[in-house]
Amino acid sequence: MERTTERIPTWALCYITYGDPTALTDEDIALVDEWRDRNNVADVVLHAEGETPHPYFTHYPAFGLPTEVMDCYLIYR
Repeated sequence: MERTTERIPTWALCYITYGDPTALTDEDIALVDEWRDRNNVADVVLHAEGETPHPYFTHYPAFGLPTEVMDCYLIYR
């Protein structure tokens, strides 16, 4: 199983990890869904046991405009 680390926008984490689209626009949801489909992402893991994730700003998130992100593990199909 392939696994990489990507900078995932914090605004999308509830939708990606729990399926909760609260406070997201239809465009936001479409952006996340298109990114997942295009990259064959099966799962996004916020952090491994014993790690403490810290959000930070980047100009180069996995998708979307520059924003606050968290490093997450991606597991591919």
